[in-house]
Amino acid sequence: MEPAKIRQGLAATFLSTFCSLTSLFMFFPLLLFTLKGRGLSDATVGLVASAEWLGLAIGTPFVAHWVSKLGLRRAFVMSGLVPFASMLGITLTPWPALWLLLIMLGGISGAMRWIVAETTVTQMAPAHARGRIVGLFGTMISLTYIVGPVLLASIGTQGEEAQFARWVAVALGAAGLFLSLAVPSMDGDNGSSHAIAPRLGLAGILDAFRAAPLLMVTGALGGFFEAGSTGILPLFGLAIGLGEVKSAMLLAACGLGGVLVMAPVGALADRLPHRTLYIICSLVTAAASITMLLVSVWPPLTYAIAFVWGATGGALYTLAMVDIGHRGQGVQAVNFTSVLVLSYTIGGTLGPLLGGIALTLSTHWGLPVMMTLAALGGLVAFRRV
Repeated sequence: MEPAKIRQGLAATFLSTFCSLTSLFMFFPLLLFTLKGRGLSDATVGLVASAEWLGLAIGTPFVAHWVSKLGLRRAFVMSGLVPFASMLGITLTPWPALWLLLIMLGGISGAMRWIVAETTVTQMAPAHARGRIVGLFGTMISLTYIVGPVLLASIGTQGEEAQFARWVAVALGAAGLFLSLAVPSMDGDNGSSHAIAPRLGLAGILDAFRAAPLLMVTGALGGFFEAGSTGILPLFGLAIGLGEVKSAMLLAACGLGGVLVMAPVGALADRLPHRTLYIICSLVTAAASITMLLVSVWPPLTYAIAFVWGATGGALYTLAMVDIGHRGQGVQAVNFTSVLVLSYTIGGTLGPLLGGIALTLSTHWGLPVMMTLAALGGLVAFRRV
C-alpha cells in the first residue's frame, strides 16, 4: 500500500475509533442513570449493563466469518454502523426491553469493532514502526475512557442536559461511522491471499491458539492485572481503611499506568526481543505485588502498585498486538486477535473473582500473594512457551 494511503488509513482508524468509543463511554453511563432514575432495581440495571458484555462474548467467535465475507474495510464500517444505529434507536424509543436488545446488538458489533480496528492498525502499520503505532493506538483507546465520562459530566445528566448529552453521543457515533468510510481497502483483507485459507469461528480460534499459545498467556495475564484489578482495587482500598473516595482513586492510578506505558513499550517492541519485554513485565509486576505486604505501614504505596498493575496490562496487550501484526494477515490476523480478546476477557473475569477470595482469606496477605503468584506464573510461561 502507498505511504499516503497508509497515513490516511491510520488517521481514519484512529479518529473513527476515538469518536465511536467516546460516544459509548458517554452514552451508556447516562443510560444506566436514566434506568435508575425510573426506579428500576439495581439487579435490573445490572442486567442491562451486562448485555453489552454478553453481546461481546457472543460476537467474538463470529468476527472471522464476517471479515471473510465483507473484508476488513467493510467490516470496520459495519462495526461503526450498528452501534450508532443502536444508540439512535435507544434515544428515539421509550421502551427499556427494546433497549436491552439494542445494547446486546451493539455489544455483538462491538466485538467486531474491537478486533477489526486493532487488526486494521497492525496490518497498516509499517513493520519497522508497528510497535510505536500500536502503542499509540492503545493509548488513544485508554484516553476515551476518560474523555467520554468527562464530557458527559461537563454537559450534565439531568433533564434537558441529559437529553442534549444523548444527542452529543449519537453525533459522535455518527462522526465515527463517517470517518470509517475513509479507511482504504487493504491487500489481502479478505484472507484470500493465503495458500490454505484459515478456518473460521471457534475452529479458527483454536488453530490460532495452537499456533501462538503465548498470545493466550499474554492476554489472560494482561486482563488479569488491568481489567481484573479494577474490580478488586476499590475493595482492597476499603479493607485497608482508605475510604471510598481514595479507594476509587486507585482505579485512576491503574488507568494512568496503562495510558502512560503503552506508547513507550510499543516503541521498545520495535527494538528489543518481545520475550525479553514479557519477562521484564513479569518481574516488575511480581516485585510490585509483593511490596503490597507493606501498605499497612504506608498506605499511599497502594497507588504506585495500582499504577504498575495497569501498566502491566497495557504493556502486555500492546506487545501481543505487535506480535499479531508480525504473524498473519486478513482473517488469520483476526483469528489471532480473537484469541487475545477472549483471553483478556477471561483474565479480566478471573481477577475480581480470585481477588475477592484472596481478600476473604486474608486482608493483609491474600491479595499480595495471589497477584505475586500470577506474575511469577506468567514469568514461567513466558520463558517456556
